[in-house]
Amino acid sequence: MSNIFEYAPAPESRAVVDIKPSYGLFINGEFVDGHGTSFKTVNPATEEVLAEVAEANDADVDEAVKAARRAYTRVWSRMSGAERAKYLYRIARIIQERGRELAVLESIDNGKPIKESRDVDIPVVAAHFFYYAGWADKLEHSGYGSTPLGVAGQVIPWNFPLLMLAWKIAPALACGNTVVLKPAETTPLTALLFAEICQQADLPPGVVNIVTGAGDTGRAIVSHPDVDKVAFTGSTEVGKAIARAVAGTEKKVTLELGGKAANIVFDDAPLDQAIEGIVNGIFFNQGHVCCAGSRLLVQESVADEVMERLKRRMATLRVGDPLDKNTDVGAINSAEQLAKIRELSDIGEAEGAERWSTPCELPTNGYWFAPTVFTGVSQAHRIAREEIFGPVLSVLTFRTPSEAVEKANNTPFGLSAGVWTDKGSRILSMANRLRAGVVWANTFNKFDPTSPFGGYKESGYGREGGRHGLEAYLKGADS
Repeated sequence: MSNIFEYAPAPESRAVVDIKPSYGLFINGEFVDGHGTSFKTVNPATEEVLAEVAEANDADVDEAVKAARRAYTRVWSRMSGAERAKYLYRIARIIQERGRELAVLESIDNGKPIKESRDVDIPVVAAHFFYYAGWADKLEHSGYGSTPLGVAGQVIPWNFPLLMLAWKIAPALACGNTVVLKPAETTPLTALLFAEICQQADLPPGVVNIVTGAGDTGRAIVSHPDVDKVAFTGSTEVGKAIARAVAGTEKKVTLELGGKAANIVFDDAPLDQAIEGIVNGIFFNQGHVCCAGSRLLVQESVADEVMERLKRRMATLRVGDPLDKNTDVGAINSAEQLAKIRELSDIGEAEGAERWSTPCELPTNGYWFAPTVFTGVSQAHRIAREEIFGPVLSVLTFRTPSEAVEKANNTPFGLSAGVWTDKGSRILSMANRLRAGVVWANTFNKFDPTSPFGGYKESGYGREGGRHGLEAYLKGADS
Protein backbone atom coordinates (compact mmCIF):
# COMPACT_ATOMS: atom_id res chain seq x y z
CA MET A 1 0.00 0.00 0.00
CA SER A 2 2.90 2.37 0.70
CA ASN A 3 3.89 2.29 -2.97
CA ILE A 4 0.53 3.80 -3.94
CA PHE A 5 1.23 6.84 -1.77
CA GLU A 6 4.81 7.10 -2.98
CA TYR A 7 3.75 7.16 -6.61
CA ALA A 8 0.21 7.75 -7.73
CA PRO A 9 0.03 8.38 -11.50
CA ALA A 10 -1.23 11.84 -12.43
CA PRO A 11 -1.68 11.78 -16.22
CA GLU A 12 -2.47 14.92 -18.18
CA SER A 13 -5.49 14.51 -20.45
CA ARG A 14 -4.95 14.30 -24.21
CA ALA A 15 -8.47 15.59 -24.78
CA VAL A 16 -7.24 19.19 -24.97
CA VAL A 17 -5.36 18.35 -28.21
CA ASP A 18 -6.96 17.68 -31.58
CA ILE A 19 -4.40 15.85 -33.72
CA LYS A 20 -5.50 15.70 -37.32
CA PRO A 21 -4.98 12.53 -39.40
CA SER A 22 -2.90 14.47 -41.93
CA TYR A 23 -1.20 17.84 -42.26
CA GLY A 24 -0.23 19.93 -45.27
CA LEU A 25 2.25 22.77 -45.62
CA PHE A 26 1.59 26.29 -44.38
CA ILE A 27 2.32 28.66 -47.26
CA ASN A 28 1.03 32.20 -47.77
CA GLY A 29 -1.28 32.02 -44.79
CA GLU A 30 -3.02 28.79 -45.82
CA PHE A 31 -2.55 25.04 -45.44
CA VAL A 32 -1.83 23.44 -48.82
CA ASP A 33 -1.23 19.85 -49.91
CA GLY A 34 2.18 20.30 -51.44
CA HIS A 35 3.76 18.48 -54.37
CA GLY A 36 5.93 15.97 -52.51
CA THR A 37 5.30 12.75 -50.63
CA SER A 38 4.45 12.42 -46.94
CA PHE A 39 5.93 10.94 -43.77
CA LYS A 40 4.63 9.76 -40.40
CA THR A 41 5.25 11.43 -37.08
CA VAL A 42 5.33 9.03 -34.14
CA ASN A 43 4.77 9.28 -30.38
CA PRO A 44 8.19 8.17 -29.04
CA ALA A 45 6.67 6.97 -25.76
CA THR A 46 4.33 4.47 -27.43
CA GLU A 47 5.45 4.21 -31.09
CA GLU A 48 1.88 5.20 -32.03
CA VAL A 49 1.59 6.93 -35.40
CA LEU A 50 0.17 10.37 -34.69
CA ALA A 51 -0.32 11.84 -38.16
CA GLU A 52 0.72 11.83 -41.80
CA VAL A 53 2.66 14.99 -42.64
CA ALA A 54 3.46 16.49 -46.05
CA GLU A 55 7.10 16.45 -47.12
CA ALA A 56 7.95 19.63 -48.98
CA ASN A 57 9.98 19.28 -52.17
CA ASP A 58 11.94 21.96 -54.05
CA ALA A 59 8.80 23.32 -55.74
CA ASP A 60 7.04 23.69 -52.38
CA VAL A 61 10.02 25.47 -50.86
CA ASP A 62 10.13 27.78 -53.87
CA GLU A 63 6.45 28.65 -53.39
CA ALA A 64 7.06 29.35 -49.71
CA VAL A 65 10.05 31.60 -50.44
CA LYS A 66 8.08 33.50 -53.09
CA ALA A 67 5.21 33.99 -50.63
CA ALA A 68 7.67 35.24 -48.01
CA ARG A 69 9.27 37.63 -50.53
CA ARG A 70 5.89 39.07 -51.56
CA ALA A 71 4.89 39.58 -47.93
CA TYR A 72 8.24 41.19 -47.16
CA THR A 73 8.19 43.57 -50.11
CA ARG A 74 4.52 44.56 -50.06
CA VAL A 75 3.54 44.44 -46.40
CA TRP A 76 5.90 43.50 -43.58
CA SER A 77 8.96 45.63 -44.31
CA ARG A 78 6.72 48.65 -44.97
CA MET A 79 4.89 48.27 -41.68
CA SER A 80 6.03 50.39 -38.74
CA GLY A 81 7.77 48.67 -35.85
CA ALA A 82 4.85 49.53 -33.58
CA GLU A 83 2.43 47.80 -35.96
CA ARG A 84 4.65 44.69 -36.19
CA ALA A 85 4.84 44.65 -32.40
CA LYS A 86 1.05 44.38 -32.17
CA TYR A 87 1.16 41.08 -34.06
CA LEU A 88 3.98 39.73 -31.91
CA TYR A 89 2.14 40.68 -28.72
CA ARG A 90 -0.99 39.03 -30.08
CA ILE A 91 0.91 35.82 -30.88
CA ALA A 92 2.44 35.83 -27.39
CA ARG A 93 -0.95 36.16 -25.72
CA ILE A 94 -2.47 33.39 -27.84
CA ILE A 95 0.45 31.11 -26.90
CA GLN A 96 -0.31 31.80 -23.25
CA GLU A 97 -4.01 31.17 -23.76
CA ARG A 98 -3.37 27.89 -25.60
CA GLY A 99 -0.45 26.94 -23.37
CA ARG A 100 -1.92 23.71 -22.05
CA GLU A 101 -2.78 22.52 -25.56
CA LEU A 102 0.72 23.34 -26.82
CA ALA A 103 2.40 21.66 -23.85
CA VAL A 104 0.44 18.42 -24.24
CA LEU A 105 1.06 18.29 -27.99
CA GLU A 106 4.79 18.94 -27.46
CA SER A 107 5.07 16.09 -24.97
CA ILE A 108 3.14 13.69 -27.19
CA ASP A 109 5.20 14.42 -30.31
CA ASN A 110 8.58 14.92 -28.64
CA GLY A 111 8.58 12.59 -25.59
CA LYS A 112 9.58 15.20 -22.99
CA PRO A 113 7.86 15.26 -19.58
CA ILE A 114 4.72 17.38 -19.42
CA LYS A 115 6.04 19.31 -16.42
CA GLU A 116 8.96 20.51 -18.56
CA SER A 117 6.90 21.47 -21.61
CA ARG A 118 4.24 23.06 -19.37
CA ASP A 119 6.48 24.87 -16.87
CA VAL A 120 9.57 25.64 -18.96
CA ASP A 121 9.13 25.44 -22.72
CA ILE A 122 5.79 27.16 -23.27
CA PRO A 123 6.28 30.04 -20.81
CA VAL A 124 9.70 30.80 -22.32
CA VAL A 125 8.21 30.61 -25.84
CA ALA A 126 5.64 33.27 -24.94
CA ALA A 127 8.33 35.33 -23.18
CA HIS A 128 10.43 35.45 -26.36
CA PHE A 129 7.54 36.85 -28.40
CA PHE A 130 6.75 39.40 -25.68
CA TYR A 131 10.42 40.41 -25.44
CA TYR A 132 11.00 40.91 -29.16
CA ALA A 133 7.65 42.65 -29.54
CA GLY A 134 9.15 45.25 -27.24
CA TRP A 135 12.14 45.68 -29.56
CA ALA A 136 10.16 46.04 -32.80
CA ASP A 137 9.73 49.83 -32.53
CA LYS A 138 13.14 50.48 -30.91
CA LEU A 139 15.53 48.93 -33.44
CA GLU A 140 17.35 52.22 -33.99
CA HIS A 141 18.57 51.86 -30.37
CA SER A 142 19.84 48.30 -30.84
CA GLY A 143 23.24 49.29 -32.20
CA TYR A 144 22.71 47.04 -35.22
CA GLY A 145 20.71 49.38 -37.44
CA SER A 146 17.02 49.05 -38.26
CA THR A 147 17.00 47.67 -41.82
CA PRO A 148 15.78 44.07 -42.18
CA LEU A 149 17.56 41.52 -44.38
CA GLY A 150 14.54 40.14 -46.24
CA VAL A 151 13.58 36.45 -46.25
CA ALA A 152 14.94 34.25 -43.46
CA GLY A 153 15.25 30.50 -43.98
CA GLN A 154 15.21 28.73 -40.63
CA VAL A 155 15.81 25.06 -39.78
CA ILE A 156 15.21 23.88 -36.21
CA PRO A 157 15.85 20.64 -34.27
CA TRP A 158 13.63 18.17 -32.46
CA ASN A 159 14.78 18.65 -28.87
CA PHE A 160 12.90 21.93 -28.19
CA PRO A 161 10.56 22.17 -31.20
CA LEU A 162 8.43 25.15 -30.20
CA LEU A 163 11.10 26.93 -28.18
CA MET A 164 13.58 26.83 -31.07
CA LEU A 165 10.81 28.14 -33.35
CA ALA A 166 10.32 31.09 -31.00
CA TRP A 167 14.07 31.75 -30.80
CA LYS A 168 14.13 32.00 -34.60
CA ILE A 169 10.81 33.58 -35.60
CA ALA A 170 10.35 36.22 -32.88
CA PRO A 171 13.51 38.29 -33.60
CA ALA A 172 13.15 37.80 -37.35
CA LEU A 173 9.63 39.26 -37.38
CA ALA A 174 10.48 42.03 -34.93
CA CYS A 175 13.23 43.21 -37.28
CA GLY A 176 10.89 43.24 -40.28
CA ASN A 177 11.94 40.00 -42.00
CA THR A 178 9.63 37.27 -43.24
CA VAL A 179 10.23 33.58 -42.59
CA VAL A 180 10.30 30.12 -44.16
CA LEU A 181 10.81 27.63 -41.33
CA LYS A 182 11.32 23.88 -41.36
CA PRO A 183 10.71 21.96 -38.13
CA ALA A 184 12.45 18.63 -37.51
CA GLU A 185 10.81 15.69 -39.25
CA THR A 186 10.22 13.84 -35.94
CA THR A 187 8.52 16.82 -34.23
CA PRO A 188 6.48 18.88 -36.71
CA LEU A 189 3.16 19.13 -34.87
CA THR A 190 3.63 22.16 -32.61
CA ALA A 191 5.08 24.15 -35.53
CA LEU A 192 1.92 23.35 -37.50
CA LEU A 193 -0.20 24.38 -34.52
CA PHE A 194 1.83 27.60 -34.41
CA ALA A 195 0.79 28.13 -38.03
CA GLU A 196 -2.84 28.04 -36.83
CA ILE A 197 -1.91 30.60 -34.17
CA CYS A 198 -0.54 32.87 -36.91
CA GLN A 199 -3.92 32.61 -38.64
CA GLN A 200 -5.70 33.29 -35.35
CA ALA A 201 -3.54 36.39 -34.85
CA ASP A 202 -4.42 37.60 -38.39
CA LEU A 203 -0.74 37.70 -39.31
CA PRO A 204 -0.52 38.88 -42.94
CA PRO A 205 -0.25 35.92 -45.37
CA GLY A 206 3.31 34.93 -46.24
CA VAL A 207 5.00 36.53 -43.23
CA VAL A 208 5.46 33.08 -41.67
CA ASN A 209 5.58 29.92 -43.79
CA ILE A 210 6.04 26.43 -42.32
CA VAL A 211 7.34 23.69 -44.62
CA THR A 212 7.76 20.20 -43.16
CA GLY A 213 10.19 17.55 -44.29
CA ALA A 214 13.60 16.01 -43.70
CA GLY A 215 17.12 16.84 -44.86
CA ASP A 216 16.27 17.49 -48.51
CA THR A 217 13.69 20.09 -47.52
CA GLY A 218 16.22 21.83 -45.29
CA ARG A 219 18.81 21.83 -48.07
CA ALA A 220 16.29 23.38 -50.46
CA ILE A 221 15.70 26.24 -48.02
CA VAL A 222 19.39 26.83 -47.33
CA SER A 223 20.37 26.81 -51.01
CA HIS A 224 17.43 28.82 -52.34
CA PRO A 225 18.84 31.89 -54.13
CA ASP A 226 16.15 34.24 -52.78
CA VAL A 227 16.80 33.45 -49.09
CA ASP A 228 18.79 36.28 -47.50
CA LYS A 229 19.45 34.78 -44.09
CA VAL A 230 19.98 31.19 -42.86
CA ALA A 231 19.49 30.24 -39.20
CA PHE A 232 20.16 26.67 -38.13
CA THR A 233 20.17 24.83 -34.82
CA GLY A 234 21.27 21.21 -34.86
CA SER A 235 24.25 18.95 -35.27
CA THR A 236 27.76 20.19 -35.97
CA GLU A 237 27.97 17.88 -38.99
CA VAL A 238 24.95 19.49 -40.67
CA GLY A 239 26.11 22.93 -39.59
CA LYS A 240 29.41 22.44 -41.40
CA ALA A 241 27.52 21.36 -44.54
CA ILE A 242 25.39 24.51 -44.35
CA ALA A 243 28.47 26.70 -43.93
CA ARG A 244 29.97 25.12 -47.05
CA ALA A 245 26.71 25.52 -48.99
CA VAL A 246 26.43 29.28 -48.32
CA ALA A 247 30.14 30.04 -48.71
CA GLY A 248 30.65 32.61 -51.45
CA THR A 249 27.08 33.92 -51.24
CA GLU A 250 25.84 37.08 -49.55
CA LYS A 251 23.62 35.14 -47.15
CA LYS A 252 23.93 35.98 -43.50
CA VAL A 253 24.26 32.84 -41.34
CA THR A 254 23.93 31.89 -37.69
CA LEU A 255 24.68 28.35 -36.51
CA GLU A 256 23.91 26.96 -33.04
CA LEU A 257 25.44 23.50 -33.03
CA GLY A 258 26.56 20.68 -30.73
CA GLY A 259 28.11 20.81 -27.30
CA LYS A 260 29.92 18.78 -24.68
CA ALA A 261 29.61 21.11 -21.71
CA ALA A 262 31.68 20.79 -18.55
CA ASN A 263 29.92 21.10 -15.20
CA ILE A 264 32.75 21.88 -12.74
CA VAL A 265 32.29 21.20 -9.02
CA PHE A 266 34.90 22.51 -6.55
CA ASP A 267 35.36 21.16 -3.03
CA ASP A 268 33.82 24.27 -1.46
CA ALA A 269 30.64 24.08 -3.57
CA PRO A 270 27.22 23.85 -1.90
CA LEU A 271 26.90 20.14 -2.65
CA ASP A 272 23.13 19.74 -2.21
CA GLN A 273 22.60 22.57 -4.66
CA ALA A 274 25.31 21.23 -6.97
CA ILE A 275 23.72 17.76 -7.11
CA GLU A 276 20.44 19.29 -8.26
CA GLY A 277 22.36 21.31 -10.84
CA ILE A 278 24.16 18.21 -12.10
CA VAL A 279 20.87 16.33 -12.45
CA ASN A 280 19.18 19.24 -14.18
CA GLY A 281 22.22 19.77 -16.36
CA ILE A 282 22.22 16.31 -17.92
CA PHE A 283 18.82 14.67 -17.33
CA PHE A 284 16.57 17.63 -18.19
CA ASN A 285 14.77 16.79 -21.46
CA GLN A 286 16.42 13.32 -21.43
CA GLY A 287 19.77 14.96 -22.09
CA HIS A 288 18.47 16.16 -25.47
CA VAL A 289 20.08 19.55 -24.89
CA CYS A 290 22.92 21.09 -26.93
CA CYS A 291 24.31 22.74 -23.82
CA ALA A 292 23.74 19.75 -21.51
CA GLY A 293 26.31 19.36 -18.73
CA SER A 294 27.39 15.99 -20.06
CA ARG A 295 30.93 16.14 -18.62
CA LEU A 296 31.05 16.39 -14.83
CA LEU A 297 34.43 17.60 -13.53
CA VAL A 298 34.71 17.05 -9.76
CA GLN A 299 37.56 18.09 -7.50
CA GLU A 300 39.25 14.92 -6.23
CA SER A 301 38.76 15.64 -2.53
CA VAL A 302 34.94 15.55 -2.84
CA ALA A 303 34.57 13.13 -5.77
CA ASP A 304 33.49 10.13 -3.68
CA GLU A 305 30.94 12.15 -1.73
CA VAL A 306 29.54 13.77 -4.87
CA MET A 307 29.15 10.39 -6.59
CA GLU A 308 27.43 8.87 -3.58
CA ARG A 309 24.98 11.74 -3.36
CA LEU A 310 24.47 11.83 -7.13
CA LYS A 311 23.60 8.14 -7.41
CA ARG A 312 21.21 8.45 -4.48
CA ARG A 313 19.48 11.38 -6.21
CA MET A 314 19.43 9.65 -9.60
CA ALA A 315 17.70 6.64 -8.03
CA THR A 316 14.72 8.88 -7.25
CA LEU A 317 14.21 9.99 -10.87
CA ARG A 318 10.96 8.72 -12.35
CA VAL A 319 11.24 7.47 -15.91
CA GLY A 320 8.03 6.88 -17.83
CA ASP A 321 4.91 8.34 -19.41
CA PRO A 322 5.69 11.90 -20.57
CA LEU A 323 2.10 12.95 -19.87
CA ASP A 324 2.35 11.89 -16.21
CA LYS A 325 2.97 14.99 -14.11
CA ASN A 326 5.27 12.93 -11.84
CA THR A 327 7.63 11.95 -14.64
CA ASP A 328 11.18 13.33 -14.48
CA VAL A 329 12.68 11.63 -17.54
CA GLY A 330 10.56 10.94 -20.61
CA ALA A 331 11.12 9.03 -23.84
CA ILE A 332 14.07 9.28 -26.20
CA ASN A 333 12.86 11.15 -29.27
CA SER A 334 13.42 8.46 -31.90
CA ALA A 335 14.67 4.95 -32.54
CA GLU A 336 17.63 6.42 -34.42
CA GLN A 337 18.67 8.59 -31.46
CA LEU A 338 18.21 5.69 -29.03
CA ALA A 339 20.53 3.54 -31.16
CA LYS A 340 23.21 6.27 -31.05
CA ILE A 341 22.95 6.60 -27.25
CA ARG A 342 23.22 2.84 -26.81
CA GLU A 343 26.19 2.61 -29.18
CA LEU A 344 28.23 5.30 -27.47
CA SER A 345 27.34 3.96 -24.01
CA ASP A 346 28.48 0.47 -24.98
CA ILE A 347 31.72 1.95 -26.34
CA GLY A 348 32.28 3.75 -23.03
CA GLU A 349 31.97 0.47 -21.17
CA ALA A 350 34.26 -1.30 -23.66
CA GLU A 351 36.87 1.43 -23.20
CA GLY A 352 37.01 0.68 -19.49
CA ALA A 353 34.75 3.28 -17.88
CA GLU A 354 32.49 2.05 -15.07
CA ARG A 355 28.79 2.27 -15.93
CA TRP A 356 25.93 2.77 -13.46
CA SER A 357 22.27 3.20 -14.43
CA THR A 358 19.27 3.98 -12.28
CA PRO A 359 17.40 0.87 -11.10
CA CYS A 360 14.16 1.60 -12.92
CA GLU A 361 11.72 -0.49 -14.93
CA LEU A 362 11.45 0.85 -18.45
CA PRO A 363 8.21 0.65 -20.48
CA THR A 364 8.06 -2.13 -23.07
CA ASN A 365 6.83 0.09 -25.91
CA GLY A 366 8.53 3.25 -27.08
CA TYR A 367 12.14 4.46 -26.93
CA TRP A 368 13.67 4.53 -23.46
CA PHE A 369 17.07 4.78 -21.81
CA ALA A 370 17.71 4.80 -18.07
CA PRO A 371 19.68 7.75 -16.64
CA THR A 372 23.31 6.62 -16.68
CA VAL A 373 26.61 7.81 -15.23
CA PHE A 374 30.13 6.72 -16.17
CA THR A 375 33.04 7.01 -13.72
CA GLY A 376 36.70 6.28 -14.34
CA VAL A 377 36.50 8.32 -17.54
CA SER A 378 39.62 9.74 -19.16
CA GLN A 379 39.84 12.55 -21.69
CA ALA A 380 40.68 10.01 -24.38
CA HIS A 381 37.37 8.17 -24.01
CA ARG A 382 34.83 8.77 -26.76
CA ILE A 383 32.11 9.36 -24.16
CA ALA A 384 34.20 12.32 -22.93
CA ARG A 385 34.73 13.74 -26.41
CA GLU A 386 31.61 13.05 -28.48
CA GLU A 387 28.13 14.47 -27.99
CA ILE A 388 25.87 11.62 -26.88
CA PHE A 389 22.71 13.78 -26.72
CA GLY A 390 21.01 11.56 -24.18
CA PRO A 391 20.75 10.96 -20.41
CA VAL A 392 24.39 9.89 -20.07
CA LEU A 393 26.93 11.63 -17.80
CA SER A 394 30.72 11.19 -17.95
CA VAL A 395 32.63 11.95 -14.75
CA LEU A 396 36.25 13.14 -14.63
CA THR A 397 38.23 14.49 -11.68
CA PHE A 398 40.69 17.36 -11.22
CA ARG A 399 42.97 18.70 -8.50
CA THR A 400 43.53 22.38 -9.30
CA PRO A 401 41.54 25.14 -11.03
CA SER A 402 44.08 25.16 -13.86
CA GLU A 403 43.59 21.44 -14.43
CA ALA A 404 39.82 21.97 -14.42
CA VAL A 405 40.13 24.68 -17.09
CA GLU A 406 42.44 22.54 -19.21
CA LYS A 407 40.05 19.57 -19.11
CA ALA A 408 36.97 21.72 -19.65
CA ASN A 409 38.50 23.37 -22.73
CA ASN A 410 39.85 20.09 -24.13
CA THR A 411 36.96 19.69 -26.57
CA PRO A 412 36.13 20.83 -30.10
CA PHE A 413 32.90 22.32 -28.70
CA GLY A 414 32.35 25.54 -26.78
CA LEU A 415 28.69 26.11 -26.05
CA SER A 416 28.35 26.26 -22.26
CA ALA A 417 29.85 25.42 -18.87
CA GLY A 418 28.87 25.44 -15.21
CA VAL A 419 31.00 26.39 -12.19
CA TRP A 420 30.08 25.42 -8.63
CA THR A 421 31.99 27.15 -5.83
CA ASP A 422 31.45 29.50 -2.90
CA LYS A 423 34.24 31.82 -4.06
CA GLY A 424 33.05 34.66 -6.29
CA SER A 425 36.60 35.46 -7.36
CA ARG A 426 37.06 31.88 -8.56
CA ILE A 427 33.83 32.06 -10.57
CA LEU A 428 35.05 35.20 -12.36
CA SER A 429 38.47 33.70 -12.97
CA MET A 430 37.01 30.49 -14.37
CA ALA A 431 34.48 32.33 -16.54
CA ASN A 432 37.28 34.36 -18.15
CA ARG A 433 39.33 31.24 -18.93
CA LEU A 434 36.60 28.87 -20.12
CA ARG A 435 36.02 28.85 -23.88
CA ALA A 436 32.26 28.63 -23.70
CA GLY A 437 29.53 30.94 -24.94
CA VAL A 438 27.57 30.70 -21.68
CA VAL A 439 29.03 30.09 -18.22
CA TRP A 440 26.57 29.48 -15.40
CA ALA A 441 27.58 30.11 -11.78
CA ASN A 442 26.07 27.78 -9.16
CA THR A 443 23.22 26.92 -11.51
CA PHE A 444 22.71 25.31 -14.93
CA ASN A 445 20.32 25.45 -17.89
CA LYS A 446 18.89 28.84 -16.98
CA PHE A 447 17.50 30.72 -19.99
CA ASP A 448 15.93 34.12 -20.38
CA PRO A 449 14.89 35.95 -23.56
CA THR A 450 16.94 38.98 -22.52
CA SER A 451 20.19 36.99 -22.41
CA PRO A 452 22.19 36.03 -25.52
CA PHE A 453 23.08 32.38 -26.18
CA GLY A 454 25.58 30.84 -28.57
CA GLY A 455 28.92 29.09 -28.84
CA TYR A 456 32.52 29.02 -29.95
CA LYS A 457 34.52 26.60 -32.08
CA GLU A 458 32.41 23.71 -33.42
CA SER A 459 29.43 24.87 -31.39
CA GLY A 460 28.73 27.47 -34.06
CA TYR A 461 28.69 31.24 -34.36
CA GLY A 462 26.24 34.06 -33.85
CA ARG A 463 24.02 34.74 -30.85
CA GLU A 464 20.32 34.18 -30.25
CA GLY A 465 18.32 35.94 -27.56
CA GLY A 466 18.67 39.38 -26.04
CA ARG A 467 19.66 42.53 -27.90
CA HIS A 468 22.47 40.55 -29.52
CA GLY A 469 19.89 38.30 -31.19
CA LEU A 470 18.73 41.23 -33.33
CA GLU A 471 22.09 41.52 -35.10
CA ALA A 472 21.53 38.38 -37.17
CA TYR A 473 18.36 39.84 -38.69
CA LEU A 474 19.49 43.43 -39.45
CA LYS A 475 21.80 44.84 -42.12
CA GLY A 476 23.90 46.76 -39.62
CA ALA A 477 24.26 50.35 -38.52
CA ASP A 478 26.59 51.24 -41.41
CA SER A 479 24.66 49.48 -44.21
